Amino acid sequence: MTEDVLSQYLRAARAGLDAIEATQLPATRQAARLFADAILADRLVHVFGTGHSRMAVEEMFPRYGSFPGFHPIVELSMSFHNPVVGANGQRQAMFLENVQGFGPVLWRNFATSPADVLLAVSSSGCNAVTIDVAAEAKRLGMTVVALTSLANAAVSTSKHESGRKLHEIADLVLDHKAPPGDSSVWVDGLETPVSPLSSVTGCALINMVKAETARLLTEAGRPPKVLTSACHLGPDRARALFEETYDDYRRRIGVLYR
Repeated sequence: MTEDVLSQYLRAARAGLDAIEATQLPATRQAARLFADAILADRLVHVFGTGHSRMAVEEMFPRYGSFPGFHPIVELSMSFHNPVVGANGQRQAMFLENVQGFGPVLWRNFATSPADVLLAVSSSGCNAVTIDVAAEAKRLGMTVVALTSLANAAVSTSKHESGRKLHEIADLVLDHKAPPGDSSVWVDGLETPVSPLSSVTGCALINMVKAETARLLTEAGRPPKVLTSACHLGPDRARALFEETYDDYRRRIGVLYR
């Protein structure tokens, strides 16, 4: 008999997190150093993902316990899943995320700098748009960090015309250890697995690198302004910090439009 499905998922999540702890701490620290250096230089860490990778993008910022310096880039045409079918449906989104040549079109909107960093998020690392955005970022001189699953990439086929996958373009790879196909639970009588793991392991890595980046910024004498719950500081200070955080974000992203 198949292991209880609840235990299956918890076991898979623990195994993924244990694998991250065993293998990804050096890369996580390296990514945080890149991110902190960009933020200390008053530049930005762009965070891009399509589809359900949008969750990891928004986990980085804006999220309680997060701070400015990260620039989330989410294209609604490739990440607005609620309608599922009809106008703005999932079929269109999945089609669009494999359109070639998107990278130069996206980056043309911003005045980027080689001091910027891109964190590109894709579990399989194979959709054309994310690969194209990463490739164009490198051409513009940015350092590229990939958040992906190497096991998933190994069984997936690149949709980009170059044939490359995201981890093959990136300067640094954070492997969130989701299994091939991402889903991790097998149900008796059901031919395919359910319950993806990357939401847990990907967001764990996001928050690990966020924590280390905050430590480095604070160590450098530039502690970040953090979106903080009232339970930590009281309602008045939390409300004031909320406004200060968004003011700081507005100031920081101004460099992209000069």
